[in-house]
Amino acid sequence: MLYRAFLRVVDLLPLPSLRVQRILAFIAIVTQGGIAVTGAVVRVTGSGLGCPTWPQCFPGSFTPVGVSEVPVLHQAVEFGNRLLAFVVVISAAAVVLAVVRARRRREVLFFAWLMPLGTVVQAVIGGFTVLTGLLWWTVAIHLVVSMAMVWLATLLYAKVGESDEASESTPTVPAALRALVGLSGVALTGVLIAGTMVTGAGPHAGDKSIEEPVPRLGIEIVTLVHAHSQFLVGYLALLVGLGFALYAVRAPSAVKRRLHVLIALVLAQSLIGLVQYFTGVPAVLVAFHVAGAGACTAATAAVWAACRARGPVDTARTPDVEGIAVGS
Repeated sequence: MLYRAFLRVVDLLPLPSLRVQRILAFIAIVTQGGIAVTGAVVRVTGSGLGCPTWPQCFPGSFTPVGVSEVPVLHQAVEFGNRLLAFVVVISAAAVVLAVVRARRRREVLFFAWLMPLGTVVQAVIGGFTVLTGLLWWTVAIHLVVSMAMVWLATLLYAKVGESDEASESTPTVPAALRALVGLSGVALTGVLIAGTMVTGAGPHAGDKSIEEPVPRLGIEIVTLVHAHSQFLVGYLALLVGLGFALYAVRAPSAVKRRLHVLIALVLAQSLIGLVQYFTGVPAVLVAFHVAGAGACTAATAAVWAACRARGPVDTARTPDVEGIAVGS
């Protein structure tokens, strides 16, 4: 009953073209990854408890207040990050309204609804992180879930560009190679988790406004760095092997092109990590490294999505976007 009422309200909106739907889906990718980058900025500037309570910033106030215990800069950085969360919510709501109004297939609707639901989950995790005083493992969970949302947003973008008329998707590569892409995704997960552990033992605890230091992961950081790098080597090796296999079976150029981009991103991310290690983890590189993690996650998801296809959207329904290629 409520959903039917929701549909009647949504039907009052203009019918979004395919181009609009894809733009909104792309914005969802950017915002889901972007909030992770701004979170890293909060951490490296020591502003994690610039707003020491949640959902309010200070007891009795949703906005920063002038208190000597918390520097104004830390308040501004943390509060700004919380405001950016509203941008994520708005973008998630916009993509839901667009695909619902366009009456897209259930699969597209499912991934679209995951955007606002995942954003709510992230808000709760963020609140728990603040209330527990930035415990390293809560920060780690926060980042890993952000990367999962980037993966889902990328799949949403791919599925928005597929046909709703086709009965089912068809493989573009052999099943064994799609499984290899899935295995590379598992390796990427290991890289990300190990990376959050390095962060948990590293110098950027997330807050400088309290007298007692933030509890850190009690494992020697060099050991964690080696574990992180080994996962990365395995991830990259899988991607290189996948590349040779794709050329051997003469896979579609779209799949190979996405893999080329992915490998380039992983190599760039590796270079940033090396520079971080040998220069004492400068704060500015942390933000770039988190952005790179989001880019590698999105690119891996794009390769996964390209391993199956349903064909382009029926342009008779959206004549203004004729000529747009799937996955472009």
